[in-house]
Amino acid sequence: MNGVSPSRGFTLVEVMVALTILSLVLLGTVSAMRTLGNTQTSLERVSERVDEIRTVSEFLRDLMESAVVGSGKGGLSLGGGGRGATYFRLGEGFLEWKTNLLFGEAYGGTHVVRIAAEQGRLMLRWMEPTATGLNSARWQEAPSRPLVDQLEEFTVSLRPEFGDDWVESWEESTVAPALVRIEMKSAGRFWPELIMQVQR
Repeated sequence: MNGVSPSRGFTLVEVMVALTILSLVLLGTVSAMRTLGNTQTSLERVSERVDEIRTVSEFLRDLMESAVVGSGKGGLSLGGGGRGATYFRLGEGFLEWKTNLLFGEAYGGTHVVRIAAEQGRLMLRWMEPTATGLNSARWQEAPSRPLVDQLEEFTVSLRPEFGDDWVESWEESTVAPALVRIEMKSAGRFWPELIMQVQR
């Protein structure tokens, strides 16, 4: 005997324990990465939703602040004589008003706009304030732009004066309300209540 011990390998039990520990470490790492990925996706969705709410709210607020409030006779008239007159109309699932529309090269100036729930979307439509009888058929032919997708609920109410109760019906009127309130639900979540003051 020269005093050198024979080389000895790992036993099967040691190899199995090592593989088990390695598997647990890998499983923990994969789970952590998956959780991180899901968190990132959730944060992106929340961020997109906040951006959408802010963009749509600011756009509607701008349209309401630019509402045409004047003393002309009749909100709309054939030939465009009522451009400077106030026009507001509220019905089930829609709101129409006259405002200064300022987007795109082809759509600047005074227009009558309509926001309405249409087939699961909040749609903005607009047309020149030179027509009478703005019925649903005429609005369906008007230029449009989707504001909110996956719309589930949409309610508009007006407050005639600051101290009055909210009303959900407003016949075609040359009198502007004091406040407009919009409540929406899209993609399974409620939007913050949007209350806008009409500049009178």
